[in-house]
Amino acid sequence: MVEERKDDFEKRRQELVGLSDKEIYDRFWSLAKEIVDPLIQLAYEYTSPSIERSVLLRMGFDSLEAKGIVNKINNQKLLGKGVGHIILKLAKAKNLSIRDAGLAIVEGKYDDKLVVLFGGEKR
Repeated sequence: MVEERKDDFEKRRQELVGLSDKEIYDRFWSLAKEIVDPLIQLAYEYTSPSIERSVLLRMGFDSLEAKGIVNKINNQKLLGKGVGHIILKLAKAKNLSIRDAGLAIVEGKYDDKLVVLFGGEKR
């Protein structure tokens, strides 16, 4: 059953009648921010292996390399740091290219270093 739309336009309009164009503009952007902020927060706090593989594909890794890198990072409980971020940080720390850093992760060359790079302790 379709619910009939409540027609309260005139009531809601009264809240805006005395506002200037600038005030309406500011209110619009304030409400838009209120709507979008939770989505942005979700993007910062949550990821998944498929999202991280997608990032790696765009960084130039093939799908098998991406899967291997993501599995290694996920096994170390670092997926939430962002695989691209991890690769970049490792590349800078070890003076490697992005590609070489990613492949080194697959090979397990820096397993003990990854956690340390992100504030943890060696295992």
